[in-house]
Amino acid sequence: MSREDQIAEFEAEVSKTKYNKRTQHHVGLVKAKIAKLKREVEVESKKGGKHVGYSVKRTGDATVSLVGYPSVGKSTLLNSITNAESEVGAYDFTTLEVIPGVLMYNGARIQLLDIPGLIVGAAKGAGRGKEIFSVVKGTDLVIILFDPRTVSKAKGLLEEIYESNIRLNTIPPDVVVKKRGLGGIDLGVTVKLTKIDEETIKAMMREMGFSNASIVIRTDISADQLLDALTANRVYMPGILIINKIDTISESKRKAIEKDINPDLFISSDKGINIEEVRDLIFNKLNLLRIYMKEPRKEPDMDEPMIMHVGDTIQTVANKVHKDVMKYFRYAKVWGSSKFPGQKLGMTYKLKDKDIVQLVLD
Repeated sequence: MSREDQIAEFEAEVSKTKYNKRTQHHVGLVKAKIAKLKREVEVESKKGGKHVGYSVKRTGDATVSLVGYPSVGKSTLLNSITNAESEVGAYDFTTLEVIPGVLMYNGARIQLLDIPGLIVGAAKGAGRGKEIFSVVKGTDLVIILFDPRTVSKAKGLLEEIYESNIRLNTIPPDVVVKKRGLGGIDLGVTVKLTKIDEETIKAMMREMGFSNASIVIRTDISADQLLDALTANRVYMPGILIINKIDTISESKRKAIEKDINPDLFISSDKGINIEEVRDLIFNKLNLLRIYMKEPRKEPDMDEPMIMHVGDTIQTVANKVHKDVMKYFRYAKVWGSSKFPGQKLGMTYKLKDKDIVQLVLD
């Protein structure tokens, strides 16, 4: 029996097994077998030879991928919010290559990629799916676009994204795993586990090849999250779910869609409905900040902000200005989010949107 057949057989077993405390250990072990087989398939496919992929050069302050089934309006949306000129047609598979565009918004230069339409089985390689997802994994944000014709298959596409090892709108579980030579499995847990027990954790680890390892768990994880931590090839990124062509459906249909999949936004890229809201959502989901630099005895440059990210500090700004700035750094003056205008702050201060920063050097 091939690995693919074994995977299908194990997946069928999991799907028909009701998950509870009694079956928890068995289901966890089967899921570990599936993950191990999938890893082996991936390794074998890489040995089989090189595959022609999409080459996309990243530019700007961030890169966003635009994905969906064929003919949901990705190209029209791209053209509506950027300066791209993607070919638009009322038929499937119009976009045969990755089409880049640039969105200039709030001083940020954001690259958007119109990616070929996905089909069922994309995560396993159908329709060049693996190549497409390799591009998506290299971006900072993914927009998943549906229209009234394809919204019934929304959950299917989200499953394809999950199966391609992309985790949307979530953070990695706080799990640290280190292999070692001997000693078996040393398990440290700092929280109460409600979704998986310690015996199952150890059994799944052994199945995945971690017979001698230490693991520290600081999150109430599930079996799937444990596998994510053990596999260590998952990509965590923000996602935006948008329903296009809202002008073609009734209010009752809209409410039904909202109840079923709860999208972030309804738009019509053709009619220009909620396009500005798309730009704003992209900027906010990317966690971008606008920082305005000020020189001594001069007014700050409020026309061209320096684009940073939530969590960035004075040190991040200094390093972006020049790699040698920190050698001569004394302190920074900050206007905006600081307690008082021009407050003296150190390199660890976390900046806020629209802060004005003056670096004081020796």
